[in-house]
Amino acid sequence: MSHRTDHSAGATNRRGTVWALVITSVAGFMAALDNLVVTTALPSIRADLGGGLHDLEWTVSAYTLTFAVLLMFGAALGDRFGRRRLFLVGITIFTGASAGAALAPGIDSLIAARAVQGVGAAIMMPLTLTLLTAAVPAARRGMAFGIWGAVNGLAVASGPLIGGSLTEHISWQWIFWLNVPLGIALLPLARLRLAESHGTGAPLDLPGTLLASGGLFGIVYGLVRGPSDGWTGRLVLTGLFAGGALLIGFVLYSTRARNPMLPMRLFRSRAFAGINAASLLMFLGMFGSIFLLSQYMQGVLGYSPTEAGLRMLPWTGMPMLVAPVAGILADRVGGRPVVATGLFLQAAGLAYMASVVTVDISYAAQLPGLIISGVGMALFFAPASHLVMSSVRPAEQGVASGANNALREVGGALGIAIMGSIFAAQGGYETGQTFVDGLRPALVTGAAVVALAGAAALLVPGRRHTVEAAADETGSLPERALQPASR
Repeated sequence: MSHRTDHSAGATNRRGTVWALVITSVAGFMAALDNLVVTTALPSIRADLGGGLHDLEWTVSAYTLTFAVLLMFGAALGDRFGRRRLFLVGITIFTGASAGAALAPGIDSLIAARAVQGVGAAIMMPLTLTLLTAAVPAARRGMAFGIWGAVNGLAVASGPLIGGSLTEHISWQWIFWLNVPLGIALLPLARLRLAESHGTGAPLDLPGTLLASGGLFGIVYGLVRGPSDGWTGRLVLTGLFAGGALLIGFVLYSTRARNPMLPMRLFRSRAFAGINAASLLMFLGMFGSIFLLSQYMQGVLGYSPTEAGLRMLPWTGMPMLVAPVAGILADRVGGRPVVATGLFLQAAGLAYMASVVTVDISYAAQLPGLIISGVGMALFFAPASHLVMSSVRPAEQGVASGANNALREVGGALGIAIMGSIFAAQGGYETGQTFVDGLRPALVTGAAVVALAGAAALLVPGRRHTVEAAADETGSLPERALQPASR
């Protein structure tokens, strides 16, 4: 009887793990996809709804802004009021806003719907990792994070391909309608198949939330608007300086607050500080490179949006093949060597691309760089998520996830701004050759930044010392309490 009971309980736990992985991966896919899915649809949106270039840019940046600035607040809400409950709220907001975007009668209403989408994603996205961690036994988390990372990495990188294909073959509205049936299906599944969990139960840190959200808003607003409005524009400078001042205030406040939203002591852990620095730098190099290379393939090499997306699949689709293997490797040898190897490979791939790009390069000549970059990106995603979640106490995993995702978003916005500025300073859109002249130094910069990310990853303690170092440096709980929660 006992053996049968144990077998039944094991089967139930396995089913719970599978359901948690499916639900959180699909939710993460929807949130990550909408980062770049709109970019290839902008000409069709302009033809249908009107609006100038400034309005079209806001259909992209409205989502990025609200997503980035509210991520940590969304994680804090989940810790306080229940992660499953807030996960359901986030899915509901995101799905409703997606329908609103598809039905938008004008460009202003579309921008407003995109901003509300970002609010839903900011609540939903950081909770996917905490819910998954709670549902998966510790021994299997590497593989689970591998699959989760593969799905999310594919969503980020394939956004232009999916957006271009839907716009070409159906209509631009379908880039938003796609989310609606997925969201509706997730709501009952999440309610029935996910277990509720909470964080520390501490009261919400409203001053910290306002300082962090205001600071991130100012920084991201300045980065998004800088390339088009000019870096010396009054609003751009105001956003950057005010945002920087608010973030400094947030750091100072959080070192003294009794229950801060993001405890600064976490950054005394080499594991937490190193992997977050690596994440910010990796997204800076990756987003900026994909942003420019997708335009290069269309504007210089003459591919359609769909054709360009398909030709980038050796890079952007590689997470689906390699990330699960990366998760298994991380379980066996630790996350640090896998993450660092992936980052150095992606840096090598970008450097190779910078050395071979011309106005008439063959696809065969591009392929080695795309494959090397793809393998590198795939090796990063899953082990990096695992390192973030295992570097803090179980009760603080929601905070850690929100902080890591916010830094990734800010890194992406920073990458597009910095590499776009380098491109504009060294080249331009006038001819294919001027585009290549600007693209080459931008890719070199991207390669250098991702190599720095690899160096930051090497600062993470080795597998045997991560838990002990985190405990010593943060003054946290004993070793056993630092292990991610399992159930």
